[in-house]
Amino acid sequence: MTPVVAFLLLAGCGKKEEAAAPPPPPVTVANPTKKVTTDWDEFTGRFDAIEQVQIRARVTGFVTKVAFTDGAVVKAGDLLYEIDPRQYQAAAEQAQGQLDDAKAKVVLAEKELERATTLIKTQAISENIVDQRSQAIAAAQAATLQAEGALKQAQLNVEYTKVVAPIAGRVSRHLVTVGNLVQGSESGATLLTSIVSLSPIYVYFDTDEATYVRNSKLWFEGKRPSSRDTPNPVQITLVGETKPSHEGKMDFLDNRLDVGTGTLRGRAIVDNKDLSILPGQFARVRVIASGEYEALLIPDAAVANDQSRKIVMVVKADDTVEARPVTLGPLDGGLRVIREGLKPDDRVIVDGIQRARVGAKVAPKMAAATPAPAAGTKP
Repeated sequence: MTPVVAFLLLAGCGKKEEAAAPPPPPVTVANPTKKVTTDWDEFTGRFDAIEQVQIRARVTGFVTKVAFTDGAVVKAGDLLYEIDPRQYQAAAEQAQGQLDDAKAKVVLAEKELERATTLIKTQAISENIVDQRSQAIAAAQAATLQAEGALKQAQLNVEYTKVVAPIAGRVSRHLVTVGNLVQGSESGATLLTSIVSLSPIYVYFDTDEATYVRNSKLWFEGKRPSSRDTPNPVQITLVGETKPSHEGKMDFLDNRLDVGTGTLRGRAIVDNKDLSILPGQFARVRVIASGEYEALLIPDAAVANDQSRKIVMVVKADDTVEARPVTLGPLDGGLRVIREGLKPDDRVIVDGIQRARVGAKVAPKMAAATPAPAAGTKP
């Protein structure tokens, strides 16, 4: 083989090994969305009943009836238990007789005093007798008052033999069955059941000290109303939910921070018209954390992690990719608030971020425009 032929063969091999440069990868970009938004703080909360009552026997006797279904919703005044009333009805009748007797003695004493007053004018009797009959009236009237009190007590005991619900809510199971003897309040009242109110319902949560200090500063600056004197809005997300399903308002802030945990106990009141929430349930509680302000928002999926930093991929004017560190805010309407690091005209990669390389060119395509969520939209 001549040197010329060998050179030509080698040159041909070199051309085969040369690979064509791949085209820039396609990515979808979008400009940040401008929107007037509000920040929210999020906490873990637990529901508790506004009213809860232990139902106890107020009179001693044998249970003759259980009038409710375990776990049912009851109204105030609904009958729960009946206790044998016969001994208390007899006592009430006896008290009524004693009252009638006392009233009759008052009438007799008044007539005797009237006669004595007439006779004293003719000095037919002494003044001492008049005084005695006046005292007899006072004693008879006092006995009448005592008899009236005894009758009221006896009537109350009869009333207490019917145990009724003092509040509306959901009743627990019955703890005493028919035929059992229960003790009244004078000898260690027997617990019969309990009731908790359901609508509305409280949710308690603890605010960390840093959040409390920040919110106090905003209040002093006039940028956020205080939850102590303003029913600030609250959004509730139940376990298993991805977005808020209930709304409420702030109702209470404690007067001191817990020295053990450094947190401040807060409370909101939440509508529970469908009675789906029970005391003791957990929830995520979102409380308004700022006034309204204009912010830039991008899809949360466009945010990436770079060690300890949060970054977004931005396509520059020459279609090369730049990693831009950003400061994140909360989620709002499915979009992430960007506090620092972006400008309104930046082209942010929102799809295909895994194909982008810093400093390399891409083939950007603008995403279809979507309307910005309205202010106050739930996430």
